Amino acid sequence: MTSKIRLPDELGEQLRERREALGMSKSALADKAGKVREVIYRLEAGDDSTVSSLLAVASALGLALRLESAGMPSASEVAARFQDEDDDAA
Repeated sequence: MTSKIRLPDELGEQLRERREALGMSKSALADKAGKVREVIYRLEAGDDSTVSSLLAVASALGLALRLESAGMPSASEVAARFQDEDDDAA
């Protein structure tokens, strides 16, 4: 799990994959993180949440955040992202 995350739903996908790899339910993760289950749903969906909730959930999953320079997404990355969303809506 070392992919660069630039968008909230990419983060949510990584959190969900880690939770599932650990065999944890959303309720179990929420309990371990000291948060309500809605926080897990929101984070995994890429919806808004607080930084403290993100850090608590990451810690409960045995993860830590690391910030590094990533630059702006390329035009092709942005175009591909919007294409994926258009495909999902169809």
